[in-house]
Amino acid sequence: MSPDYATEIVPLVLELEARGLVTRTFRRLDPDRQQAVIDAIMTEAAERGPAEINIKQVAARAGVSVGSLYQYFGSREKLLEFSVELVTRLVTGLFSGYAPMLAEMPLSDGLSAYLQGGLEWAESSEAGLVRFFAKAAYQGDPALEESVVRPLGGAMRSMVEAMMDAARQRGELRENLDLEAVGRVINALLVVLGDAQLLPYLNSYFQLYDEAMTPERILSACLDLIIRGVRREQVS
Repeated sequence: MSPDYATEIVPLVLELEARGLVTRTFRRLDPDRQQAVIDAIMTEAAERGPAEINIKQVAARAGVSVGSLYQYFGSREKLLEFSVELVTRLVTGLFSGYAPMLAEMPLSDGLSAYLQGGLEWAESSEAGLVRFFAKAAYQGDPALEESVVRPLGGAMRSMVEAMMDAARQRGELRENLDLEAVGRVINALLVVLGDAQLLPYLNSYFQLYDEAMTPERILSACLDLIIRGVRREQVS
């Protein structure tokens, strides 16, 4: 995940300054120094999870003192909250950026790519980042629900809704579908399929995968159910 500093980081820093999570001192830093601090936070967040970053390690990676970090963020709590906001915004932005490409595909292909792309992202990310999002989603922390789970879940649902709307416009879908409800159901199904692969303890409950029941087989069955349920009947 390599954000564009000018288009993604600068506007976010301005917004979070207005919310009191970062100080004017940080905003006035030389852009290269700002970038070094942001990169250090992102690296620590990927390894440990953004809510568990080590302040001393961030300082060492950025080449600044711990005291300077407190000048930039005001407190350890605000630095952690900044880290959570930064990572969540960048991940949701990354996911949302794929929506137009997925919407151009036939619905079955788009849904498959949506799931596979999410799994590939998780597998390529550091374990700390994946653990953080799993904790936020499944452990019921009210603060993380609003700052992490809802934005990320909304971005994912919007991707499926965009694919459904594009499929409707192409004439792939039945006329009488409740697209809003169907989109939410399909998104939830694919989230279950993906999370059961990433988090084995969930698969113990969902009972989706084992040696004989491969992810490919389960995905094929799921897509077959979905497409048969939503597609327009062919007139012979």
